[in-house]
Amino acid sequence: MSELNKEAIAAGSGNGNGNGNGNYTAENIQVLEGLEAVRKRPAMYIGDIGSRGLHHLVYEVIDNSIDESLAGYCDNIEVFIHPDNSITVSDNGRGIPTDLHEKEKRSALEVVMTVLHAGGKFDKGSYKVSGGLHGVGVSCVNALSSMLKVTVCREGKVFEQEYSIGKPLYPVREAGTTGKTGTTVHFKPDTSIFTNDIYDLEILSSRLRELAFLNKGIRLSITDEREADENGNHPHFSFYSENGLRDFIEYLDGMREKLMPEPIYIEGEKNDIPVEISMQYNTSFSENIHSYVNNINTHEGGTHLAGFRRALTRTLKAYADKSGMLAKLKFDINGDDFREGLTAIISVKVQEPQFEGQTKTKLGNNEVMGAVDTLVSELLNYYLEEHPKEARTIVNKVILAATARHAARKARELVQRKNVLSGSGLPGKLSDCSERDPELCEIYLVEGDSAGGTAKQGRDRRFQAILPLRGKILNVEKAMQHKIFDSEEIKNIYTALGVSVGTEDDSKALNLSKLRYHKVVIMTDADVDGSHIATLILTFFFRYMRELIENGYVYIATPPLYLIRKGNNERYCWSEEEREATVAEFSGTGKESNVHIQRYKGLGEMNAEQLWLTTMNPEFRTLRQVTIENGTEADRIFSMLMGDEVPPRREFIEKNAKYAKIDA
Repeated sequence: MSELNKEAIAAGSGNGNGNGNGNYTAENIQVLEGLEAVRKRPAMYIGDIGSRGLHHLVYEVIDNSIDESLAGYCDNIEVFIHPDNSITVSDNGRGIPTDLHEKEKRSALEVVMTVLHAGGKFDKGSYKVSGGLHGVGVSCVNALSSMLKVTVCREGKVFEQEYSIGKPLYPVREAGTTGKTGTTVHFKPDTSIFTNDIYDLEILSSRLRELAFLNKGIRLSITDEREADENGNHPHFSFYSENGLRDFIEYLDGMREKLMPEPIYIEGEKNDIPVEISMQYNTSFSENIHSYVNNINTHEGGTHLAGFRRALTRTLKAYADKSGMLAKLKFDINGDDFREGLTAIISVKVQEPQFEGQTKTKLGNNEVMGAVDTLVSELLNYYLEEHPKEARTIVNKVILAATARHAARKARELVQRKNVLSGSGLPGKLSDCSERDPELCEIYLVEGDSAGGTAKQGRDRRFQAILPLRGKILNVEKAMQHKIFDSEEIKNIYTALGVSVGTEDDSKALNLSKLRYHKVVIMTDADVDGSHIATLILTFFFRYMRELIENGYVYIATPPLYLIRKGNNERYCWSEEEREATVAEFSGTGKESNVHIQRYKGLGEMNAEQLWLTTMNPEFRTLRQVTIENGTEADRIFSMLMGDEVPPRREFIEKNAKYAKIDA
């Protein structure tokens, strides 16, 4: 049974009492016509109805334009964010066909915009490869928009049609003549569907930059009409890459110290599968491999990643053995050692990709593994033979990684021997909760013993656990793995959470089967040191416990910045705007001096009751869930913020200094 049919039946079945006698009959079955299924279960098609789903609408429209570029008909894509948070995406492709669709007896443009699974992507003569949602993308955008207008320039004419929540307002009509070709889609997301309707320029810009790297020779630009400088100019960013993945790897690794002058570049085609790979070793201790299929970031990997890893390990191992550089090593080398300090981008184009999951995060095509494996083995072997100096540098890095891993294994095993559910195996500083169902439990990682003590007094002991952390934890971005497991604070986090790390295939893989809490809340002071500590913890989670973030288990607490008092009236404020509004309200026509403003710079300045009321009580608190919107950009930012290179960090701080506020 298809997912669509299952959802349609579920939507109509209710509690089985539709006919009044408790029987489940044909009367209970509700058939969702056209795009109604999308509006009934939007998250099933776009992931969620929050910020991620909102931005996904833009990606789906852009994907259609990218498909035109992959077919060789488009080299310019423009995106506009309008003042009302509507979006326009315009390209110079061929334009969606507007002639009569023989089966549907209406314009092909209307069919594409209003019928699920309709599009040229199913005809291999139209598109060799494509991304998007395989024919449901642009129609989903239409269904979830209060207004959408599509304008097509094709065959010397301009055609247009408008829709409201997916329904055409009039048949496709001619609207003039033109010498151009292309498609322009202007839409406004339906605010009755989405919990957030404000577009983030940074999120959209990051995706356009990524697409420019993945599709060399295409220009993508974005203009934000919601803001303007003193000259009336709107923020505008344009992205273009002549060298594709080679430029991408330089961008991602710009904050790391390289071990070779140029990235290794692999490009070719095996079994009608185009493969493009760029890779570079650096002095870091983390593995950063990003994989794509038809421009879709497959953050869970799949067969293309498995083929790359297999070929990399086998080819480098053979070269290292042949060179005699491993002769004095007293223990075996494994796959992890060949990937430490490696940044790589793998991009494949597959005619009929099979993805696991609705949001396509893992590739399942078995034939892709062999194609990537064969190509990488051949071309990497050529590179090693032709670049002996770089080859020896890589092997020396592998030997260093193996030596460190051997030392780390003992430290890791020590952590995991303590990692049991009995109280005696838990960290001494942990104040655990009485509940044992992980779905109902949450743990607060609190900055300092003082704030930890307050949190212990203020918490609900049934489901809230407290783990105080002493000072700043280790910066894992600049530490070898065995140093990480030697860190007392990090050992306490592993042990308290109940997770184990390391498998035979991947020494950094995280096992969440015994995770003791499904909410891990970072709670630090609202000052510079507190922000630094939170960033250190997030860096550790991103590099070594990323599965926690991907499963939606990591949160950041939001303590108030101010307590405003006047007489018996008091109110907590979480922003400068709230503070100003509250002071103005409390002051009235009187003097501001009558209003007392308390600035909370640390959690310890609140008593247990205040901390519970504002920051820990599920009825009133605000928790910010940590998500990964763009894995490659997150990788780059963590490297910049926590790595050794100072100039990029200084540039980032100067660029974002306008968002900071300094308290006297």
